[in-house]
Amino acid sequence: MRILIATGGAPHSDKAVRLGGYVAEAIGASVTLLTVVKNEARRAQGEAILERAATLLPKAINLEKKLRAGQAAGEIVREARERNVDMLVLGQSVRRGLPRRILAPVLERVLDRLPCPVLVAQGRIRRPARILICEGGRAPSLLDRLVAQLNPLPADAETVIVLHVMSQMAAGPGVRAWELNAGAEELIQEATPVGKVLKQDLEQLEQMQVERRAKVRHGLVVKEVLNEARSGDYDLIVIGANQGSRWQRFLVEDVARLIVRYAGRPVLVL
Repeated sequence: MRILIATGGAPHSDKAVRLGGYVAEAIGASVTLLTVVKNEARRAQGEAILERAATLLPKAINLEKKLRAGQAAGEIVREARERNVDMLVLGQSVRRGLPRRILAPVLERVLDRLPCPVLVAQGRIRRPARILICEGGRAPSLLDRLVAQLNPLPADAETVIVLHVMSQMAAGPGVRAWELNAGAEELIQEATPVGKVLKQDLEQLEQMQVERRAKVRHGLVVKEVLNEARSGDYDLIVIGANQGSRWQRFLVEDVARLIVRYAGRPVLVL
């Protein structure tokens, strides 16, 4: 497996490097450390950024350093696609409000294209021992996708919490009224579509010998995911990417972007 870590030398990039190093150690992946400069005249500056960033990684990691020139988001996406990497790690800057939306920071431009699973480093950085998986309640499950793409990651965790937010606004067709207020155990016992996904996830995690639990929250999806994230002392939140055009995402901000923006801790977008 290969992880691509993009760095520009800023503090939020340092978080990406450290988190990428933890994950690479946990899953036995090699690392490509990438920085992008505006033009070849800044090559020396880029090489200095790479040298410094390499000191933040564990010494035992198989490391390659790469420098590209051009527009940052575009070059990061090209590198991820050309190398067919298993994960891309980026830092989350602190810019907020209207300037953030107009300038479209590197992270959001990369998320628009999502060349592979993207891990966003922010908040406290440590080995992902406690993971929150935010299930949508439909097959294939998010855990299935995580295992298919990054199998060692959930297996290396100490605790995995599988969360589904039961929201009237997001409920699929055929969801009965009582389900909107039901807990995880009731949904599993009644073998509802959401219950089947939660049960399957728990059984899969049991085979990995990982401590596990299913939870259901009720309300608005973004609000409840953020509430759980803030109360659960998680090292990593795993979410699925929303579908829709780039213009739709600009006009109506999607769930994935809002969770990434306000979670205050690492988020993996599949």
